[in-house]
Formats: sequence, structure tokens, C-alpha cells
Amino acid sequence: MHANGFVHRDLKPENLLLDDDFVLKISDFGFSGPIAGRDNSGMLKTHLGTMSYMAPELHLGKRYDGAKVDIFAAGIILFMTLA
Repeated sequence: MHANGFVHRDLKPENLLLDDDFVLKISDFGFSGPIAGRDNSGMLKTHLGTMSYMAPELHLGKRYDGAKVDIFAAGIILFMTLA
């Protein structure tokens, strides 16, 4: 998704699916947006997502890098899976 220029911004276990071959599929693209942002600065400002999976900069109301926010949410999902 990132390689195609988009960020998800609402990664959580409910949005991750496995097909018959156990290949990971991502669903629910309602909050997705361009990775470069609307102004092509690479920073996003719309605060979206699920509270438990949001990166600190979202909770602080700051502009953020969408790809890093997705990676942060993936880290939380991994931690929850392992814990």
C-alpha cells in the first residue's frame, strides 16, 4: 500500500484478514489517503483512526508521517499478538 502511495491510518486486528492460503489481506480503507498528504509535504494533519492503535503524535494533535503511523499501529498489533 505504501509503495503505491497510500496510507491506511486505521490498522487494527479487525482490519486484517487471512485468505485460504494464509496470505494477509488488509481491509476497510475508509480512512486511507495519499502518503504525500494533500499538500505534497509528506505530512498529514487529519486525525483519524482507533484510539488504542494511534501513534503519540496523533494523540498530541501534531502533523504526522502516515507511513510511520501505520508502522506504529502494526507494532501494537504485533505486541498484542505476542503478549
